[in-house]
Amino acid sequence: MAAIPQVSLISCEKPMPVIGMGTSSYPPADFETAKTAILEAIKAGYRHFDTAFAYGSEKPLGEAIAEALRLGLIQSRDELFITTKLWCSFAQRDQIVPTCKMSLQNLKLDYVDLYLIHMPLRLSQMIQKTPVDEEIIHPLDVKGVWEGMEECQKLGLTKAIGVSNFSRQKLEEVLSIAKIPPAVNQVELNPVWQQKQLREFCKAKGIHITAYSPLGANNTKWGDNRIIESDVLADIAKARGKTTAQVALRWVYEQEVSLVTKSFNKERMKENLQIFDWSLSEEELDKISKLPQRKGVTLASILGPHDFVLQLDAEL
Repeated sequence: MAAIPQVSLISCEKPMPVIGMGTSSYPPADFETAKTAILEAIKAGYRHFDTAFAYGSEKPLGEAIAEALRLGLIQSRDELFITTKLWCSFAQRDQIVPTCKMSLQNLKLDYVDLYLIHMPLRLSQMIQKTPVDEEIIHPLDVKGVWEGMEECQKLGLTKAIGVSNFSRQKLEEVLSIAKIPPAVNQVELNPVWQQKQLREFCKAKGIHITAYSPLGANNTKWGDNRIIESDVLADIAKARGKTTAQVALRWVYEQEVSLVTKSFNKERMKENLQIFDWSLSEEELDKISKLPQRKGVTLASILGPHDFVLQLDAEL
């Protein structure tokens, strides 16, 4: 297996592996299933793990890290790059440091490598299911929340801070008040939602993009099969002796972004790492650039089609 390349992030001394394992599953996996899958991923060579309070996977990830150390699969926690996220129910200035500490307790870690604001909105109560009632959805206090994120970094609770699901407009708001700029914006990005304008904006601002749902989040209530069943990608894969998924992941990597891919299947985990020792031709890239574009993951599909949520979804 080719070594996993790394990328440097602004305001962060530690490089990030360009491919990570996502731990969000639908429906949510039980504790042992998640822990076992994460251990298999460490054995396969994954060193970046993406979790969030909202996924319910922080505790199994923490247990898997402890087990990997006990088994000698890794020599030190520092070999891993761990990302977690501030959930919308805690998106207030005075809650951010305590919430980050709660995630660290779940993970049994002294620090995470990257702490992200999960969504550009606040929920005024904890939720057990989605969609949610409109009256609990509020605009984000960008200044107050970002100050809390910066405090987490200054206290050493995280090596870097960033955002997730932020449009160019929302990033401008953060950049206008930030003392520490966001290192990462984690967004949906794949061959059928290529995010060209957002990529160009982030590149100009020094913000690294991490792609989630690089394969379209097939088999979830918000994803679909447009990538896995794409004839264009399948034809390229067949000609290359690759899988359709490998072609899609390679395309994402060639856009100079990193990616988080989720599979609890041992063989697919290995396949997803086999994208670094070959490249797509200009002709293949041109074919992929012409694929019909449609956003797959919308905030409205998760939280409900409320006016403010639809407004956020309309921003690019």
